[in-house]
Amino acid sequence: MNLAWALLIGVFVGFVGGMFGKGGSAIATPLLFLAGASSIVAVASPLPATIPATVLAAWQYRRAGALDRPLITRVLTFGVPATIVGAYLTRYIGGHVLIVLTEVLMLGLGLRLLVRPTSDAGGRDPVEGWPVVAVALGAGFAAGLLANSGGFLLAPLFITVLRRPAKTAFGTSLAAAAVLAIPGTIVHTALGHVDWSITIAFALGSIPFATIGARVALRSRSEHLERLFGAFLTTSALLFLGG
Repeated sequence: MNLAWALLIGVFVGFVGGMFGKGGSAIATPLLFLAGASSIVAVASPLPATIPATVLAAWQYRRAGALDRPLITRVLTFGVPATIVGAYLTRYIGGHVLIVLTEVLMLGLGLRLLVRPTSDAGGRDPVEGWPVVAVALGAGFAAGLLANSGGFLLAPLFITVLRRPAKTAFGTSLAAAAVLAIPGTIVHTALGHVDWSITIAFALGSIPFATIGARVALRSRSEHLERLFGAFLTTSALLFLGG
């Protein structure tokens, strides 16, 4: 594929990822596939670039006090092993199936945020009980299986299940996703799924724009962010599934 497309996709995905607490692979995968990458390469190649991009974006949220550190620790405790298992299972599941599954999950979560927003609602203790364990296991497994950092699941689940404020959900999602991307990157690299020329081109666009996206989000109203996030997930999923 033309690497200029990978760069431009990286710019878009980095900005959106930084703004909405996503590593960005879930969005990058169908875009890279449409731009000419093979299905499994489109699934795996953006993942290594999400690590520096999410770290830099998460730092912006940390400076604004929008990180829940106990929740990060709990999510990583259960999420990292689940990520390794999910990544290994891609040996037995085709890349096209993974792309479709990514978009179906995005559609469901986007509709949930649009139909029933929970902006800035307080709720359960984020480090106790089965909900956080279920979120960590589910997001971690999906992160490995779908070759992304898990942010496309973590951010909406933090809002809808754990009922965290939107900005805290986004910042905490980015911090956790940066770590969850590491085992997935190692496994997919070992399996030969990563095209490093695409990864580098994608990174050149995504890394600086992830920071910009985070800054825009921190200056926005939380209730607007949540609805915009839901609309973005829903629209993206419908477009990609329709294509």
